[in-house]
Amino acid sequence: MQVSVESTQGLERVLTITVDAAAFDKEYDGRIRHLSKTQRVDGFRPGKVPASVIAKRFGAAVEQEVGGELMQRNFYDAIVAEKLNPAGSPAVAPKERKKGEDFVFTATFEVYPEVTLNELDALEVETVATEVEDADLDKMLVTLQKQHAEWNAVERESQNDDQVTVDFEGSIDGELFEGGKAEGFQIVLGSNRMIPGFESGIVGQKAGSEFTIDVTFPEEYHAEQLKGKVAQFKINLTKVEEQILPELTEEFVKKFGVESGDLELLKADVKKNMQRELEQVLKNTAKDNVLTALVEGNEVEVPKALVDGEVNVLRKQAMERYGKEMDQSNLPELPAELFTEQAEKRVKVGLLLGEVIKVNELKVDEAKVTALIETAASAYENPAEVVEYYKNNKELMQNMENVALEEQAVDFIIEKAKVTEVKKSFDEVMNKPAA
Repeated sequence: MQVSVESTQGLERVLTITVDAAAFDKEYDGRIRHLSKTQRVDGFRPGKVPASVIAKRFGAAVEQEVGGELMQRNFYDAIVAEKLNPAGSPAVAPKERKKGEDFVFTATFEVYPEVTLNELDALEVETVATEVEDADLDKMLVTLQKQHAEWNAVERESQNDDQVTVDFEGSIDGELFEGGKAEGFQIVLGSNRMIPGFESGIVGQKAGSEFTIDVTFPEEYHAEQLKGKVAQFKINLTKVEEQILPELTEEFVKKFGVESGDLELLKADVKKNMQRELEQVLKNTAKDNVLTALVEGNEVEVPKALVDGEVNVLRKQAMERYGKEMDQSNLPELPAELFTEQAEKRVKVGLLLGEVIKVNELKVDEAKVTALIETAASAYENPAEVVEYYKNNKELMQNMENVALEEQAVDFIIEKAKVTEVKKSFDEVMNKPAA
């Protein structure tokens, strides 16, 4: 086998691999002889078919099969010999040959980049400090009350937090549009469920009122034909209901699994859940800030093959999310451009974080793995069973070890970086608007 390596552009490499003619023909002839003993051909006794007849009938297929196997085997040997680390599968292309000639093929692929890390102490990272205050707990209890609220019809003008029932019909320039009509539609005013201006246009109206409001569809609205358009909605307000919150009685408390009905026990449980969720959000926020700083502080070339792979993962995840809300079979494939930027960042993060782990010789902390499993299990009714399930599943354990090592790398970077702590309220952290 002879190998030549050509660097074309960026991370792309082209291997030209030459396999000796004798090696190819030996493999080819051996398979032809085997077929002559096993194939049945009319006019010949079993096992007595001449090789020339087999070659005429099956030669092209055998040659293709031998070529495929030789390309696979010799490509692997070549990258080991040349100390190349492919990022993604190669595109192989055999050149035409005649019997007795060397078998030549090319393999085009990208390699992983050489990653050089800048000093971690030059990175600037922001972390957030937050606590669950009594006011946050009180607000959460009100949220629980709202989940079990009753609605009482009123004759007064509607206001935010009221539930209204409406019939409506929307038009643009006098023409009705698809999806712009409904009857008996219920909505809580101030919930921001509808497009801007729709709910506020109903505030101040009484049951039995018929009126028209003008609203403008957002430029980022999902329906292309409605983006940025001004629409008129004829509205018939049939009912206005005010929210009646249940009292914090023993009976109410028992609805949340506190058998004693003790309100203080419910508060303790709720606060514990709030703190667990807060800790997770803070951890994720710190991690995102660290990884963003790492990417911005280090230049790294990314293989297109890895980016394409991440794009496919992100696109599949998005399609699965949308598929839960509508018929997935009718969804068009989302364009790659929607995910390219995020995919590139994920690839850079993987390369850079891997280098942090390698350079600093970080090893999986088994205690951290156990802590992560126990934290995940604590959300279930029987945590011990969940912990045992993890420990008996090699794939889950491997995934958790990867998570632990990644978190260790993030913690390591935070120890080295210039960290600024910012204090925020529970609301600011937990209810921050989506980016």
